Amino acid sequence: MRKTVLTIVVALCSIATFAQYNIDRLLIIGRNALYFEDYVLSIQYFNQAITSKPYLYEPWFYRAVAKYNLDDFTGAEADCSQAIKINPFITNVYELRGLARIQQQKYSDAITDYNRALKYDPENQSLWHNRALCRIQNKEYDQALAELDTMLTRWKRYARGYSMQAEVYIHKQDTAKAIKSLNQSVDIDPYESSTWQALASISLSRKKWKDAEKNLDRAIHLQPKNVANYLNRALARINQNNLRGTMADYDMALDLDPNNFLGHYNRGLLRAQVGDDNRAITDFDFVLHLEPENLMALYNRALLLDKTGNLRGAIRDYTKVIEQFPNFWTGLQSRASCYRRLGMTKQAEADEFRVYKAQLYKSLYGIQPRLNKKQLRKRSDKDLEKYNQLVVADEQEMEHEYKNEYRGRVQNRQADLDQMPMYELSFERKRSEVESYVPYDRLVDAFNSTTPTAKSLCVTSSTPILDERSTRTYFDLIASLSAELTITTDERKAMPVLLRRAVAYTVVQNLQDAIEDLTSCLAVDSLSPLPYWQRAACRMKQVNIMISSESRNKEAVDMKLVTIIDDLDRAARLNPECAYVYYNRGVAYSHRDDLDKAIADFDRALALDPNLAEAYYNRGLAFLRQKNVEKAIADLSKAGESGLYKAYGIIKKHAKK
Repeated sequence: MRKTVLTIVVALCSIATFAQYNIDRLLIIGRNALYFEDYVLSIQYFNQAITSKPYLYEPWFYRAVAKYNLDDFTGAEADCSQAIKINPFITNVYELRGLARIQQQKYSDAITDYNRALKYDPENQSLWHNRALCRIQNKEYDQALAELDTMLTRWKRYARGYSMQAEVYIHKQDTAKAIKSLNQSVDIDPYESSTWQALASISLSRKKWKDAEKNLDRAIHLQPKNVANYLNRALARINQNNLRGTMADYDMALDLDPNNFLGHYNRGLLRAQVGDDNRAITDFDFVLHLEPENLMALYNRALLLDKTGNLRGAIRDYTKVIEQFPNFWTGLQSRASCYRRLGMTKQAEADEFRVYKAQLYKSLYGIQPRLNKKQLRKRSDKDLEKYNQLVVADEQEMEHEYKNEYRGRVQNRQADLDQMPMYELSFERKRSEVESYVPYDRLVDAFNSTTPTAKSLCVTSSTPILDERSTRTYFDLIASLSAELTITTDERKAMPVLLRRAVAYTVVQNLQDAIEDLTSCLAVDSLSPLPYWQRAACRMKQVNIMISSESRNKEAVDMKLVTIIDDLDRAARLNPECAYVYYNRGVAYSHRDDLDKAIADFDRALALDPNLAEAYYNRGLAFLRQKNVEKAIADLSKAGESGLYKAYGIIKKHAKK
């Protein structure tokens, strides 16, 4: 009896250990998927973990991270709340729930979360930053100032703190103190675009057009894709009679945001002023497509249609305006003129009689004002007498940038000198930035020929993010391949099935199981280069995740890189004509800071395939790290020319240096 009980206890312990192992594996794979932005896939893994062990806070928290990145802020908040019920002492959960609540404009609730988080982590600058911004949104200006004073006492060189302080002073209408705070921010960090933007807003409000333009020049240099900066600089330029510069700014703003209302409206007015009537009509057509009942735009288009001879179109627009403002005498007189030119005397006389009665009874008669380009009106101002004034937004607000460690890829927190990733085997090929380039390897093609299936292997450096349907498809594929393996007794026949299952595991970010399958492949056939290549790529993904984690272990990373290089050495010996193997080894050497060997491998890759843009890009980064700027720029230029356009941003940043 005692022996039986002991056996049962041992069995139960084994089951518990196995279950815990499965949960840990699910969490690891889910976090891998999070790292590679496969948010839908990661949710599938965390769902399984929650179903198995709903009393663990980690899967709830990680699922909240995935939901937050999918803009499901309500779901993210609910998952964080559940995680807090399970374990109320984790700072990160309060921080994420605060961010989710901010996105729902629940600023008071977010402040509550940040208060709780700061009890456990009072030195966390991000928490102080976000709480202060929530105070500003709640119009709690005195409390915001008090908290900012505390922050700037602790972190005297915190530029963004001074910028937030300036915003509070602007809301309190203390412009002098706001300028002082902004100047302090600029002295500490002159590379923050929003600070120059705030200085420009103050200059615009004071009608110091030249100062506003200079500040906006700096803001645009630092943040060239911010539409609001171009629109504001256009206002500064037109008030300095710089029509060409104004038009260029409106053109650039609309290139960046083709649906921008203010850009089209103001460019339409400007085109009308310089006699470019037909293109002005095009702009007002677009404005009216966005806002069909916008009377200012209707009246402006009516005047332009009248001027260009489209009298029926002008009458249509005049009529819509007059229906809303029956006593708009200028519009009636203009419509009467159109009727007369079309020979519609009866309608013309009716409009003229209404105007005559208004004059007779000394009613108000709207005199059409001359265009004064220096007058501005708020977008909400519906006074038709201001039909030809440039429009500005109702409120000029400083942009709020909340400190966020959860949005997007983890590696995006690193510097801009991240390498392009390794090439790997996959069933999916994401449309590459180098669109005309299709990776090809003869051994991969030979493998597909000898084992024809519905899904063929391909070579790629970037697999697409899976949606829910694709995720289910891959889970079904893995189950199918696993079933095939259970009935296969011949090791040689099992090897291609193992390789395909390993590739499927890689696609769904189950890197450890992929590596185990690839190791099994090599146990059967140690002379096949494809498993070495794929195993190195999987291990490199693990290295990237290790590097991004807070508890980075340099020794573990170095050991993993040694095994990666060893795999790629073997792959290169077995397939010496494969450019991707040398390229991948160059990536691994770069991670070890062995730049000479990395450059030598990129050289070999480019000798075999001169169209390999990623090799030019990564070799350029290696040259940059060696301070060889001339060679770096040449390589980055070649990469940009081949389609890796982000290379130009690095060239721009480092060319002057």
